[in-house]
Amino acid sequence: MTTIIRRIAEWNTVAAGLPAGHVLGLVPTMGALHDGHGALLEEARRRCSVVAASIFVNPLQFNQASDFDLYPRTLAEDLAFCEARGVDYVFAPSVSDLYPHPQHVFVEVEGLSEHLCGRYRPGHFRGVATVVLKLFHILRPAYAFFGEKDYQQLAIVRRLVRDLNMALEVVGVPTMREADGLAMSSRNRRLNQRERSLAARLYGALIVARDAIVCGETSPAAVKRQAEMVLLDVPEIRLEYFDLVDPETLTPVDVIDRPVRAAAAMWVGATRLIDNIACVPPQ
Repeated sequence: MTTIIRRIAEWNTVAAGLPAGHVLGLVPTMGALHDGHGALLEEARRRCSVVAASIFVNPLQFNQASDFDLYPRTLAEDLAFCEARGVDYVFAPSVSDLYPHPQHVFVEVEGLSEHLCGRYRPGHFRGVATVVLKLFHILRPAYAFFGEKDYQQLAIVRRLVRDLNMALEVVGVPTMREADGLAMSSRNRRLNQRERSLAARLYGALIVARDAIVCGETSPAAVKRQAEMVLLDVPEIRLEYFDLVDPETLTPVDVIDRPVRAAAAMWVGATRLIDNIACVPPQ
């Protein structure tokens, strides 16, 4: 049975009673859980003797208060979702519990935060890194699981753990997709029927880029032109960026002579979607 924990002090009591030698796996989420989160929970269950999911809509990572207010909060459904996947604990603190005082200390991950989404969402990854460090400090997991759909976030959390010498392993889990390729996301529920039919074009553009690279195209500009053709003929779609970056540094590449990550963000109506895939040139 899944136990919900709402306060840090309550978790400290639970943690003190966990069996000796336990291995705790943490899946940090903002709720509105779907099968993409399910893949993270299932991987945690395979690797760990105790599995915890956090559900916390983090105000620090929202650029607009309206976006924070509109974020779906479905705790009852999320608890049932976790129960069905064998989660032991759900940590669902209030904002006042996690931020009991005005926050004056923030975590900046330089370099990795400056590219891709970082160019368009100032302060977002500072908020992500800050809350993730808080969760790691409070829950003290041995493993933490993040999806590759948010590849920049995954890279930033890995660098955070490495540079701060934290004793935990960050595990990336492949993106879960709908039948038409659309990456599963809590934001998908905002799409109307027409927007949903267009949303899968983002994955289609990434596939075009990957295929061009597999076929030997080495010019990032040429690859981007081919990929963007999938998106730019639809008035409801506004492309924010389409980049080919180094998988480690997330900096744009000048020539595709090694594996790269194709990453993109676009707006469909009022909904922002992101996605990425690995692209490997012929050897």
